[in-house]
Amino acid sequence: MVRIIIAAHKKTQLPKDDIYLPVFVGAAMRDGAAIPGYVPDNQGDQISAKNPMYSELTGLYYAWKNLGADTLGLVHYRRYFEGKRHRKAAADGKTPEAFRKVLSGEELQSILEKSDIVLPKKQHYYIETIYSHYAHTHDSRHLDVTREIIREKYPEYTEAFDRVMKARSAHMFNMMIMKEPYLSAYCAWLFDILGELEKRFRLEENTDYQRRYIGRIAEILINVWLDRSVEEGRIARERIAVLPVIYFGKINWVRKGSAFLKAKFLHRRYQESF
Repeated sequence: MVRIIIAAHKKTQLPKDDIYLPVFVGAAMRDGAAIPGYVPDNQGDQISAKNPMYSELTGLYYAWKNLGADTLGLVHYRRYFEGKRHRKAAADGKTPEAFRKVLSGEELQSILEKSDIVLPKKQHYYIETIYSHYAHTHDSRHLDVTREIIREKYPEYTEAFDRVMKARSAHMFNMMIMKEPYLSAYCAWLFDILGELEKRFRLEENTDYQRRYIGRIAEILINVWLDRSVEEGRIARERIAVLPVIYFGKINWVRKGSAFLKAKFLHRRYQESF
C-alpha cells in the first residue's frame, strides 16, 4: 500500500488520486474541530499537541505509527511533487491545470520500480551556507544544540551534520516518499533527536513563528540522515529519485527578498512566512 499524506490545517482543494490521504495536523489543538474527509492526527500513537513546534511532522508521526503503509510520503496542502507525465483533463473537467501536474499514483509506481526514496529538488542558497542562512533568519542555537545531541546520541552522524552545515544546497520542506524500512529508520532517528531538542529550549522564549523551530531543524536533518546513510551503504545513491515541487499559493518575493537582506545584513530574524 502506498500512502502520501497531505498535511493540512484547513479544508482546501486536493488532488484526485487514491494515493493521497489528507491529514488534519494539530487536531488536538483545535478544540474538537474536524475537517470532513480529513484524518485527524490525534488518533492512536500521536504527538498532535506538539504541532506549534513540529508543524507538518505531527502528521508524519501519526502516519508512521498508525497507517502501516509499505511506502509512505509527506506533502503539504500547498506543496506537491510534480510528475513528469502530466495528466489530461480530469473527467469532470473541473481539475485546475496545475493539479494535473501533481505526481500521480501511476507515475509513482513506475518511479518506485527503480527508487526507494523520493525527495524534492534541492534548494540552493548560493551566497550562504545552510548554517549561515539559518543563523541569519532564525536562531543558530537550535543548530548548535542539535549538533550536541547528535554528538551525544548518534556520534557517527556528526561529520555528516558538519558537511551539511557547510553546504549551500539541501532538500527542504520535510517532503519525502520512502519505502517502509527507510521511513521507519529515518523517523526513529529523527524523532529521537527532535524530542531531546525540544527539552533543551523553553517554548515561551520564541514568537509563534519562531516556535516552529523543530519543523525547520527537521528540514535540515533529513539531509544529514541521507548523507550518512549513503556513506555507510545503507542507501544506494542511484535509488534516490528527485522531483520538482509545485507550490500552490502566492509568494511575496519583494517582502521575502527584503526580509532576507535584513536578516543577513541587519541581523533581523524572520517573524513570518512569505
